[in-house]
Amino acid sequence: MTTTTTETKPRLAAASTLDANTTDIGLLIARVVFGGLLVVHGFQKLFGWFDGPGLEANNAGFEAMGYNPGALFGTLAALSEVGGGLLLLLGLATPLAAAIVIGTMINAINATWANGLFGAVGAQGWQPGYELALLFGAVGVALAFTGAGRYSLDHGRPWQRQGVVIGAGAVALGVVAAVLTLILKWVL
Repeated sequence: MTTTTTETKPRLAAASTLDANTTDIGLLIARVVFGGLLVVHGFQKLFGWFDGPGLEANNAGFEAMGYNPGALFGTLAALSEVGGGLLLLLGLATPLAAAIVIGTMINAINATWANGLFGAVGAQGWQPGYELALLFGAVGVALAFTGAGRYSLDHGRPWQRQGVVIGAGAVALGVVAAVLTLILKWVL
């Protein structure tokens, strides 16, 4: 009986380590893919790379969406996508990165809400829906709670934070930043 018990414990410990490794690899993949894509979206807005509009056209688009002055809001959105995306990709200051992504994506959802979840055809042709912004925002929320994982620049550092309280705080910070931005949009 004791032989069976002692054999089971090492197997459970090995399975637990395996599970932790696979979770950390999953977090790494999610961070790199979503963070990288968010950086690319920001580069499209800032520099016109990857068939993007560039800063001038991006800012004019923000102006047309009611984000006045467009130069302020358009540049802020682009910098938030690049900064938040890079931080997520690296797994650095992950709760802050998640808050940046959440706040930015709430505004993106607001801007595309009228087009529905998947987009709509209107007078100006096909207009994107809020599906992509919702997806990026959901990943931001998930990473706010889980943390960046073992394969990140946060891992083992004094500033590494994760868990329910930290996740809720990051979500709250993102929501507050988004609401303040929306208030400024309506006031300015």
